[in-house]
Order: sequence, then C-alpha cells, then structure tokens
Amino acid sequence: MEARLRLVMSLDDQKQRTEQYKSVVSKAISENSESDCRALLEHLASDDVPLVVSRQILTQIASEVSRLKPEVHKAVAEYALEKFQPRVVSFEEQVATIRESLAQIHEAEEEWSKAAQVLGGIDLDSGNRILDTEYKLEKCVRIARLFLEDDDAVKAEAFIKKASFLVPQDLNGRLSLSQTSRALSLQYKVCYARILDAKRKFMEAGVRYYELSQGEYAGKEGLQVSEEELTQALSAAVVCGILAAAGPQRSRLLATLYKDERTHQLPHFTFLQKVYLERILRASEVTDFAASLAEHQRAQFPDGSTVLDRAVTQHNLLAASKLYNNITFQELGALLGILPAIAEKLAAKMIGEERMQGSIDQVERILHFANDVDEISQWDTHIQNLCVSVNDIVDLMVKKQVISSIG
Repeated sequence: MEARLRLVMSLDDQKQRTEQYKSVVSKAISENSESDCRALLEHLASDDVPLVVSRQILTQIASEVSRLKPEVHKAVAEYALEKFQPRVVSFEEQVATIRESLAQIHEAEEEWSKAAQVLGGIDLDSGNRILDTEYKLEKCVRIARLFLEDDDAVKAEAFIKKASFLVPQDLNGRLSLSQTSRALSLQYKVCYARILDAKRKFMEAGVRYYELSQGEYAGKEGLQVSEEELTQALSAAVVCGILAAAGPQRSRLLATLYKDERTHQLPHFTFLQKVYLERILRASEVTDFAASLAEHQRAQFPDGSTVLDRAVTQHNLLAASKLYNNITFQELGALLGILPAIAEKLAAKMIGEERMQGSIDQVERILHFANDVDEISQWDTHIQNLCVSVNDIVDLMVKKQVISSIG
C-alpha cells in the first residue's frame, strides 16, 4: 500500500492523482482490508496531501466505509476519528458521516451509550457548516434516546434540554409542520417523559405520559401511532400517578385516569381504583403491583424504603384521614406498618406541605384530621348523591319496563 501511495503522490496532474486515490479506496474497501484502510487514512491525514484532495478522498471513504464487515468497519472508523480529530475543523462533514455510520454499528450491537457518545462528538453548533433545525433536533433526540436505553437519565437530560430549544412550537395548530418535524416532536416528548420518570418526578411524568396517550399526532401528516403505543403510554401514566407523592395534584391526575374508560382494560385498574377511591392498600396488593415496576421505580433509598413504599404509606395516611376523626400515633404506626415516630414526622410534613389537613397534639400524641368542608356541606352532598342514585335506578326500571314512566 505504501508503494502505491508513493506512486500516486509522484503524479503531477492533480485530477489524475485524485482518480488514483479513489481507485485505491475502492480496492481497499472491496477487499475488506483493515491494514490498507489504516495506511490510506494515515497518509491522507499527513501534510503531504493537499487539503482539497484529502477532503474529496475522505468523503469517499466516509460514504463507502459501511460496505466493510462490522468489525473492520468499527476499527477503521475509530482510527479515522483518531487521526482526523486534531484537524476536525477542516473535515467536519466527513467526520460527522463517519460518526453516524459508527454509531449505527454500536446501536446494532446494543452498545447504546457508546453509540450516543460517538454521535455526541458531532459539533452541532459549528459555524463552518450550515445545519438545519431538523438535523440538530434529530441528533439531540436520538442521543437522548440512546442514553435512556442504558438508563442514563442524567446524560439524556443534557441533550433533551438542547432539543427543547429546537422543537417547533405549533401554537393553536397554526404552524404547518412536516411529517419529520411532527415525528421528532413526538420522540422528544416521549424522551422527556421517560427522563422525568427515571428521575422519579412521577407527578410530572404521569401528566406527560397521559398527554402522549391521547394520540395528539395520530393520523396527522401521515404519522401513525399504534394503539399498542398509546396503551403503553396510558399504562405508564397510571404507574407514575400511583407512585407520585400524595396530594391534590396526584388526586386530580388519578381522577382523570380513573374516569378514562381505556384504563378499565389495564392490568393495574383494580389497584388504581383502590388508590383513587382512597381505600387502605393491603401488603399483598402492594407486592403484586411492585412486581410489575421498572428497575428504577424499585430503587431503594438509604433507609431501605422504596418509592412505592413511601407512596403507599402517604396514600394510606390520606385514606385514614377519611375514616378517622383522630388517631393516636401508636395506632397510626400500626395501621401504616411504620414506627409511631416516623408516622408523626410524615403527618407533620404532609400537613406542612398542605397535602393533608389536620393538627397534631404532641402532648396527647394524637393526630386530629380536619376535612376541608363543614358537616352541613357534607350532609348536602350525601343527600344529593342519594337522590341521583335513586333517579338512576328509576330510569333503569322504566327502561326495562319494570314500572311505567313517572309523569
């Protein structure tokens, strides 16, 4: 190879020299020769080859390197990046193409983080190349998605933050977006929801998942979203809603999910129903639900508890507030399965954050619950609910001709 390259260099005609280089490239790649490719790359990276020529030849290599066998392809691509990194400003387009093909190899081998790191080396803010917004957005979203495949939410978040400035804002549907832009926007929202989920921001993640489950982009601009994907998003919303910290926001999300008829077909609906209706959750029910959680949702805190343990404890405390007017911390601890001192601390925190109404008598060691409506309003509500139920029964009986219509 060295002798042939010296022969090419000895040619005076630049056009003829370029053609000979191209012939060398084609031969090395067709023979799947790693050594010849390495020698050629080292030669092109030297100062002996004019920049205009080395650019042309590296462009050819970048476009044809994928024809090599995967292992040779990977070795040649990594060597090319190593040799041309010091002069990357002069070869940005060629290096970017090589990085994209190398990332595809890592992705095919399920080396997600390596693929993300390779793509992350592409300079998206370069002033030497004109890059459109869609290209930048696609790279940021793809890198974030790859990091998420390895559960690296921290690195994924860095690229999603970059993507947030590139996502087109379709205000009131007045902006005409291409199919690619809509697809990228959807992928961005999915990645963002997964990052919130991975960072245990379950309340925000649940809201995002539920928005995705609505199928906003289904059928638009030819973009198809399968029912299976929508169901997965809805199921993720239910799980995050259950794991979210107890309080008014969580209650609103659970109410929305419970009233959505689609959730009635999900495996977690029975558990969701008990959570929404603020019923005490038993250990066996919690164990069954925990078995379906993702690894990051089962992670333990320093005290040995899990996210689900804390969510269930807070939920059961709120459920107890609907059953009792007051309760001693000794009894509350036994009900929640925790120490009385921890029960008192949890109650104080939830009252302080206005996630539960009540007061603590530290002398008598009693927790007094306070409802947000007075007794008369509660009585009126009960009467109203009873009248509605009776009316529904009468309507059903008339419909089935058990009784005649009441005029």
